[in-house]
Amino acid sequence: MQAIVIVKPGDPEVLTWTQVPDPVPAAGEVLIKVAASAVNRADLLQRQGFYPPPAGAPPYPGLECSGTIIALGAGVTDWSIGDQCCALLSGGGYAEQVAIPANQVMPIPAGVDLISAAGLPEVACTVWSNIVLSARLHDGETLLIHGGASGIGTFAIQAAKALGARVAVTAGSERKLDACRELGADITINYRDADFVAAVRAATDGQGADVILDNMGGSYLARNVEALALGGRLVVIGMQGGVRAELDLGQLMASRASVTATSLRARPNSEKAAICAAVVADVWPLIAAGQIKPIVDRVLPMPQAAEAHRLVAASEHIGKVLLAT
Repeated sequence: MQAIVIVKPGDPEVLTWTQVPDPVPAAGEVLIKVAASAVNRADLLQRQGFYPPPAGAPPYPGLECSGTIIALGAGVTDWSIGDQCCALLSGGGYAEQVAIPANQVMPIPAGVDLISAAGLPEVACTVWSNIVLSARLHDGETLLIHGGASGIGTFAIQAAKALGARVAVTAGSERKLDACRELGADITINYRDADFVAAVRAATDGQGADVILDNMGGSYLARNVEALALGGRLVVIGMQGGVRAELDLGQLMASRASVTATSLRARPNSEKAAICAAVVADVWPLIAAGQIKPIVDRVLPMPQAAEAHRLVAASEHIGKVLLAT
């Protein structure tokens, strides 16, 4: 088969579409003929040499895919050859085929085409595991999402609205804020010319956000804690703004708030399988009902992975950038 290989850490030009050995499904795995994958910022980090895949994962980038099952490993009974699916991967999505544990494979949600489904597994599992399973967001609460126009952000807006929450977002342009409003965001903040702490407190009568989904990390930590309501929950899922910061424990204790930092890729299979099962049970019906839809900025041919990485690095996209085989 062919796959995108990182010939050495570096700029997007190091991504090369070339022949590699065909994967073989182990016991408990299925082999998927990939229709499409999606570009995540973790892929950019892997390309640069900063985020190697976990032990046993394929060396190629790609944390999610959609496609058709073409082979079954020993012991797999829940799937059949010919089934269309999407999957949460530890790597290997930028390829014509990928082998994956069967319990990380999900059916295509009703009403979603095969290519668009490639952009669902990572965002759905990340958003649901963090704002619902971890932060326990519920009806009537306020969720603040940083990077509201990103793949994670566009999905989180819709998921939170489906739960009955009020949604605040930050983004860096009016075009992106308009897109967030179209998806249901109630409070939109341009981080380039407004203080999100003051804006969120003003919009919530001084209370602050009950849950914050943060992709920035260090540079936003102190202000995120300031923006939390009493009993608020900050979930950090990215480090675009750095890995280190000082935390005012006095303020955190006074707010009776909590800070959680999570990643999805390195979790054991049992945890990923449980998240996938929860997403199929609780999120896929929301997609089927039209309350959540995949937001796709554009679809590029898989050999143009370098161009896709440049697009994502420039942060001009809204939603997901997909790569189709």
